Order: sequence, then structure tokens, then C-alpha cells
Amino acid sequence: MAETNNITDLNRVEEAIINLIEASRCRVAFSLNHELTTLYWNIGKTIVDYLSYQPYAQYGKHFIATLSQTLTKKFGRGYTTSALSRMVNVAKIYPDKEMFATLSQTLSWSHLIQLTAINDKAKRTYYQQMCIAQRWSLRELRKNEEAMLYERALIATKPEQDIIQQLNHTSSSNNLTPELVFKSSYVLDFLQLQGAYSEKELEQAIVNQMELFIVELGQGFAFVERQKRFSIDSTDYYLDLLFFHRPLNRLIAIDLKLGKFKPEYKGQMELYLNYIKRYEQLPHENPPLGLLLCSEGNTEHIELLMMGENEIKVAQYLTQLPSKQWFIDKLNRSIAIAQQYNENNNSTH
Repeated sequence: MAETNNITDLNRVEEAIINLIEASRCRVAFSLNHELTTLYWNIGKTIVDYLSYQPYAQYGKHFIATLSQTLTKKFGRGYTTSALSRMVNVAKIYPDKEMFATLSQTLSWSHLIQLTAINDKAKRTYYQQMCIAQRWSLRELRKNEEAMLYERALIATKPEQDIIQQLNHTSSSNNLTPELVFKSSYVLDFLQLQGAYSEKELEQAIVNQMELFIVELGQGFAFVERQKRFSIDSTDYYLDLLFFHRPLNRLIAIDLKLGKFKPEYKGQMELYLNYIKRYEQLPHENPPLGLLLCSEGNTEHIELLMMGENEIKVAQYLTQLPSKQWFIDKLNRSIAIAQQYNENNNSTH
């Protein structure tokens, strides 16, 4: 019996020591990565400050190439011309030392390199803040860029200054707003729907592929109920899908529609949301939101009718993956309509 106890005590001691070593390794790895990231930024900033006095871009290329040879001879690999150029790019995009120090607590050097390749400031800020708020890995960042997530985000249609201002207040998933959560179009190519199909068949296909559907909706969504019944004045109404979004702390009502958006869909969704507020919403929850998913996008109609609408979002779902240019063109149309609306609004006040 005593021998058994000794073995147990030994196992506990071994496990405790293993945990200490592993925890220490994690701290060392984090510290090393942080030191390297800071070093790379400092190198880039030093080069940027020096080259700011040099009027010719060609000189800058020659200087970096020469510097690369010197550093490689002295310190070995890691200081190639392309590596030094990336350091310069990061330092140019993030010139403020304190801001960079804050970002580097969450984002890796690889994240920062990926972000600095994005020329559009609003788009870069969107991916930067979403990486921080939702703790995206580098792989997730690249995947979401490839999926044109920014071009599909509702916030992308706002003026650049408004986008950046709102994003700068998004430091965690608790700061997410509906404009960051919802998209203007959802790609449901995984449903494998071919030819004509009914709303019922669409709903069933989504239920069959619920995991992939939630991935497309985005992080934070949890499925609650299908065909949610609302009884109002002895009349039964059925909501296609009911979800809950944890960071927003709201129930999300989703209705599926074939064809283009119609004004009466808005009234129907308002009825659902008012019912949910009265009978389903818990005291600690925020008011519910509605998402109308239509198979065809009548962009101008939707933009004009839903301007200023906070509780209901309208989006197009696609059963086939379109080209990247399709997303860009759609975003540009939405921006143009929003700008025209704002200009008309301002001229009447």
C-alpha cells in the first residue's frame, strides 16, 4: 500500500514539473516572438527615418540591398532584401511606437505583414480589428480575405472615417456591432442546390448543413430553433430559423426568401421581432435582430427602403460562388447609393 502511495506521489510530482516546464517554454516563446517583432519594427523604423531624408526611391532600394548584405554576413539569415522591405512596410503603416506595441501584444509579425499588404486603410483596419476581437489565426485572416469578408460586411458601405472610428472601438468580441457581424451577401454553395428549388427545400438543405451554415454566418452564432411558431390572434406564423448571437447578446430571426426583396417582407419581420421582444427575449438580453435572406439582390431597392433601419438587415444569398469582381462591383454600387442618399439628406437640412 505504501509503495502504491509513493508511485502516486511520484506521478504527481512528475506531472507538476512537466507543467512548469511547458508553461515556462510558452512564456519564453512568447517573449522571444515579442522581442523579434519589436526588433523588426525598430529596424524598419530606423530605415524609414533615414530614407525620409533621401529624395530618390532608387537610392532606397540600393541602400536596403547593401544593408541586407552587411547584416546577412554578420548575423546570418533573416535579413534578406525582401525581409527588410517588409520591416519598412510595417513601420510605415504603423509608425507610432505605442500603437505598434499595443498591436504586437495580440498580432504576430506574420499578421502584421499580411495586413500591411492591404492598401485600403478602412479595409486594413477592418481585418486588423477583427483579428484582435475574434482572435483570428494567420490562416483565418488569409481565409477571410480570400472570401472577400470585408467587401461583404455591412460596415463597408459607410464613409471611410466612420468605418475607422467604429473599428477603433472594437477591441474584443464584446464590442462587436451588427454592422460587423452581418454581411450583405452570404455564399451557400455548400448546399449544392441545383436548378429550381422551394423555400422549404432551401431551409432543409441549410438544416442538413447547419455546421457549414453557421461558419458562413460567422463566429458567435448558435442555432436555437427551426420553424419557430408565433400565435397571434389565433393565427399561426412560422419563422424559418432562430439563432442567438453571443457577443451581441441577441436573438437573431432569419427568414428565407426566393427572388428579390419585397417591401412586405419588412413588415412581416417587424411582426416577428415584436413578438420575440414580448414573449421570448430574456431580461438580460438585447433586443432581437432580423435577417432577411433573399436569393436575388435588388441593391438599390434594398438600400433606399432600409436606410436608417437598425433592427432588420437584408442580404442576398448565393448558391454558387461568384467572382471576386462581383463582390467588389456590388460593394461599389452600395457605396454609391449610400453617398447619394447622404448628399440628398444633407441638402434638405
